[in-house]
Order: sequence, then structure tokens, then C-alpha cells
Amino acid sequence: MTEKKRLPAINDPEQLEQLRAGLMPFQLVKYFSFTSLAVIMIFTLVLSWIISNNARTVMLEQSEAYSLLLAENLNQQVFRSFVLPTVVSYGKIALSNPDQFQSLDRVVRNATEGMKMQTVTIYDSTINIISYSTDEEQVGKKDMGGLEYLKALAGTPNSQIVSSGSVLSLLPGTAPAHCMLKTFIPFRQVRGDKRSTDLIMGVIAITQDLSREYSAIMQLQGRIILVSSLVMAILFLVLRTIVSRADKIMERRVHERLSLEEKLNHAQRLAHLGTMVATVSHEIKSPLGIVRSTAEILYKRIKKVAPGNENLAEIIVAETTRLNNIVMEFLDFARPQKVKLSPVDINENISKALQFIEAKLQEQGIALETDFNSNIGEITIDPDLFYRALLNILVNAIQAMPEGGVLRLSTGIVDSDGSVFISIQDSGKGMNEDKAAEIFKPFFTDKNRGTGLGLAITKNIIEQHRGTISISSRENEGSTFTITLP
Repeated sequence: MTEKKRLPAINDPEQLEQLRAGLMPFQLVKYFSFTSLAVIMIFTLVLSWIISNNARTVMLEQSEAYSLLLAENLNQQVFRSFVLPTVVSYGKIALSNPDQFQSLDRVVRNATEGMKMQTVTIYDSTINIISYSTDEEQVGKKDMGGLEYLKALAGTPNSQIVSSGSVLSLLPGTAPAHCMLKTFIPFRQVRGDKRSTDLIMGVIAITQDLSREYSAIMQLQGRIILVSSLVMAILFLVLRTIVSRADKIMERRVHERLSLEEKLNHAQRLAHLGTMVATVSHEIKSPLGIVRSTAEILYKRIKKVAPGNENLAEIIVAETTRLNNIVMEFLDFARPQKVKLSPVDINENISKALQFIEAKLQEQGIALETDFNSNIGEITIDPDLFYRALLNILVNAIQAMPEGGVLRLSTGIVDSDGSVFISIQDSGKGMNEDKAAEIFKPFFTDKNRGTGLGLAITKNIIEQHRGTISISSRENEGSTFTITLP
């Protein structure tokens, strides 16, 4: 399984501030994007309410106009087909008479047949009482007209809307939407030319059930809200995906910029350090050579004059030699290495390095195991520099196994890109992750003696060959160095 790449943690307050400053403009863009999305959503909901409310108003206005027209026609029919014949036959209107009531009911039902009406009610003009209704249970009830009855009795047609429910009524388990329109018009006397007079004989109330139309409007509003919500949800997901990806890209780029700045600062510090080391080492090397030469002369003279005391001069020679090696390491680290490339059998180059340390391996009881791939052939490297890099790693491995162990070397070809890898594994004391992360840094060492430049120089040599070097290690289980070359 491939391991997900994690961004490095930043603990430096200055770098954290730079990171926040780098991300601030994008954070503002993200904030305004989500704010705009919320505003669009609210605007869409308001727009859906306006559209549905306008549709509701238009429906009620058309229904009211229809009711007024129907009531006017009913006024004409009732007066001509019931009032006049009844007055001629009976002398007066008395709906308590079953024959008169049946006659009026027949006229009303014939006039309203096929019309969209639920009930037709006629109120008396003298008292607020229902004289006639297609709903027989309402006949005889008093004070049912209300304010609308009084307005119609005064000559002003008007309507009353009784509705319940909203778009939430579309949800399962809720009461359905309900809408009733009651239109009240004055019941006037009609002249011979079919025009109504000012004489008001009562009030006609027509009730229409608009629940179906009202539910259709609620469904329209629900569809608008649903479609708008789906569109907004899709836009939100798309925007969230874009913002999330852009956020990661921006954060990664800020981290990369900070990492590059840190590497640049580190390189500048190393350059200044290298200049200082080169200067100091050069100044030390000449007098150190004089001290060594003098000690060698003293060694020869003491051996002749005072045999047995020459070990004092040997100590001086040995220590000056060690100091000279340290100075040479400093110079090698400070001075740029010139790579002289040539075709080399990498397996043979490794074998030479192993021959050099063979005596040391036997002395410490370290078993050597090798597994070289013979199909590698020759690759282009600097044999001397690469030999030195290998030797640094091998010496480090030997020092990690003071009480013996196993040293394993293998070479092979990476299947993905055809590059060559060299694996150097020891069974020594190993190290933790923190130490493994620092091991290639200059002057880092956990030994009592040494400059801590050996592996840093090795890393520089490998990188000059356009290669990479890595280490995997566990405490008390050993370490494995892996070199990859193109």
C-alpha cells in the first residue's frame, strides 16, 4: 500500500504566521464563496414564495370574478324564475312553504348545474338568518353571515377566504391544504330590461372549494423549493470540492515555499560555515604538518638516545594524524567535489570496498552476506568518490556492531524506472526515528569521537550522481541504507 504523503509540521511561530498570511486571501475567498451561496439560497426561497404567492393571488382573483359573475346570473334566474311566479301564485314569498322551497331549490340547482360550487346560500334581508341553502342543515341558522353579510346588504359585493395549510402540508402524515372562497352579493330586484334595481331583497352567498387549486399551488411552491435546493446542493458540493482541493493545493504550496526558504537559509548557513571551516582548516593544516614532522624526527632520536621512551613521540604522531584526517574531512565537506564520471561495474566497486574492510569484519566477528545482481552491468559514476561514499556507510555499519553481527549487501534493478539500488543492512543497535531523520545532517553524531561529517559527505556524493540515499532503522534491530542511482 502506498503511504499518504503528509505535510511537515510547522512549530516555528514565524513560519506559522507566514503560513496564515499566505492562506488568508484564499480563506477570504472561501468565506465569500460560502456567503454568496447562502445569499443565493435565501434569494431562491424568497423568489419561490413570491411566485407561489402571486399564483395564489391570481387564482383567488379569477375565482372571485367567476363567483361574482355566477352570483349575478343566479340573481337573474332566481328573481325571474322563482320570485315573480311565486308572488303571482301565492301573493308573497314564504320559504317555510315546502312547495316554494322546492321550487327555489329547483331553480337554484338548474342555474348552477355543472358549475364549480360547493354551496349556495340565501340570507334574509331583514334579519341575519339563512332562508335557503343547498346544504339543508344550514337552513334556519341565524347570525351566520358576519361582516361580509352586512357589506353585501349595504350593496357592496365582497369575498371571504378561509384557508389552512402551507408547503409543509405536502409532507407525509400532515393535514392536507384547505381553501374555501365565499362570495357575498346583494340579491336585488330585476327590471324588465334585465337590469338590477337598488332594492335589496336579501344576500346570496356562493361557496367554492378551491382546495385542489390551492394544493396545486403548494405543490408548485414545493417543486420550486426542491429544485432550487437540489441546484444549490449541487453547486455547494461542486464549490466545496473546488475549495477543498484549492485549499490543499494552496496549503501545500505555502509549505513548499516555506520548505524551500528553509532549505535556502540552511544552504546559506552551510556556505558560510563551509567558508569558515575551509579557512580554519587550511590555517591548521600547515602547522599540524610541521608538528607531525617534528614528532617523527623526535621519535627517531629518542629511539636512539633513550630507547623505550619513543612511545611519547608515537602518541604525538598518531594524534596529529587523527587531527589531519579531521581537517581533511572538513576540507572535503567545505570544498565542492568535482565528479569525474566513467562507466564502472558497480558490483566490482562494492567488492573493492568490502576487501578493504575484510580484516576489520573478521576482527569484530561480523559475518558478511552478499547478493549482487549480475544483470546490472556498468553504470556511469565517479569510482573514487563513490568508493569513498560506500566506505563511509560500511564503516558506520561496522561501528554499529561492536560485538559482532551480520552485514548484508545486495544490488538490484528497480522495476518501475530501471534505476539501480544498493542495500547495506547491519544487525547493530539501530536508532529511533528522530535520530534517523538527523543522521545525514552535518556535524550530527552520537559517537564520542568523530566530526559527524562522514554521512553528510556521503549524501552529497550520492546527490552529485543524481541519486538518493535513505535509511530505515529500528532500535536494537539494525539499520538499512538504500542507495538509488539512475
